[in-house]
Amino acid sequence: MSTWLVTGGAGFIGSNFVRRAVRETDNHLVVIDALTYAGNLRSIADLVEQRRITFEKGDVCDVEIVRALFTKHRFDRVIHFAAESHVDRSILGPLPFIRTNVEGTANLLEAARSAWDRRPNDVLFLHVSTDEVYGSLDPDDPPFNEDSPYRPNSPYAASKAAADHMARAWCHTYGLPVVVSNCSNNYGPLQFPEKLIPLMILNAMEGRELPVYGDGGQVRDWLHVEDHCQALLLLLERGRPGATYVIGGECERTNLQIVGRVCECVDHLLEREPGTSARLIRHVTDRPGHDRRYAMDPSRLRTETGWTPRFALEESLPDLVRWYFDHRQWADEIRTGAYRDFYDQLYGNR
Repeated sequence: MSTWLVTGGAGFIGSNFVRRAVRETDNHLVVIDALTYAGNLRSIADLVEQRRITFEKGDVCDVEIVRALFTKHRFDRVIHFAAESHVDRSILGPLPFIRTNVEGTANLLEAARSAWDRRPNDVLFLHVSTDEVYGSLDPDDPPFNEDSPYRPNSPYAASKAAADHMARAWCHTYGLPVVVSNCSNNYGPLQFPEKLIPLMILNAMEGRELPVYGDGGQVRDWLHVEDHCQALLLLLERGRPGATYVIGGECERTNLQIVGRVCECVDHLLEREPGTSARLIRHVTDRPGHDRRYAMDPSRLRTETGWTPRFALEESLPDLVRWYFDHRQWADEIRTGAYRDFYDQLYGNR
């Protein structure tokens, strides 16, 4: 049994990863999360109460907290999810993204370097990043791969690009065993409802308008969070230090296609007349610098680990709509206060 540090383990992807790692391994997981608006302890509370994991409330930017964790625990793996991750929020206020995504990553890399100075062969730092660092594709461009140039277009993407570069630099300069992963758009349970799919599910259920940016023709490569977590577990076992791996569902859909399918699923679940939810769609002013298309080629990941995605988007969405219907209390408890203020600020005047 080894000990893993999972940063941001109460967030969407982090909590799904923690739950899967507990199911599939016997490793001891230590989770650190600042529990900001998007971190929800309820997502992993049962594991904490059952003492399946250890939880520490803290900010990855806090040097003393991070050093204390590495002193207290003999970590064999670091899985770094903790990040500010919403493009719209980064446009409204970029500085928190620089702090968490850049300074927080540097702090963790330094703590790992110090703790692992004499353990280069049995440890690994997995830095979890995004496809947005590569910028935007034209309609006929081939998908991004590990050799695609970095062209971030939003403050969020730029902050993650900086973090990726630091992870690579710490590996190259200091020999820190680092693997970087860049994933496409995730969907699945426990996702904070500012993101497209849960936002549309919950609004459609409640009969509220469905705000779609611009013409809705933006294309994203959709990856189920369980498929993403499976890929990360494989990288922890087989990933090559110093390598980058892109993780994508090879499932390109426009935003409007996604919203339309969500509407169909909600109408079916609630036994509404077909087309009821679709009448709630409202096109709003597009956000500044909105990337038009993302797509990923996970050939390296497939070749080196044997990974393939199991979840098909169209078949998965009905179950996901049912999950949010069955967990409305979870959603209601987090859609309060700061979230509502942000929602009004973002969509109120569009």
